[in-house]
Amino acid sequence: MKKLLHISAAFDQPELVQNLVERLAYRKYDIGYGNEKMPEGWKALETSSTEAYVSGTLKIDGSDNNHFDMPFISCFNFTCIKGYGDPYKLIWTSSLN
Repeated sequence: MKKLLHISAAFDQPELVQNLVERLAYRKYDIGYGNEKMPEGWKALETSSTEAYVSGTLKIDGSDNNHFDMPFISCFNFTCIKGYGDPYKLIWTSSLN
């Protein structure tokens, strides 16, 4: 019999992470790389990254009524890209642990 797991994570202060990522995405300076001439079919992208330590709780619920709450602290890398004339867009994030 297969046992199902439901895994979720909750940040302790999600508004701080949201503020950090929004500041990253709406930064005011542009070093101009997005304006570089590129070979046919290619597009230059301006990138912007930051890392942040976040803490929270990892919750694991099993189909056999087992329940675990595990606190965590992890470093995440957030990266945004910007094409010519576009606003920055969050494209990926990854945990660095």
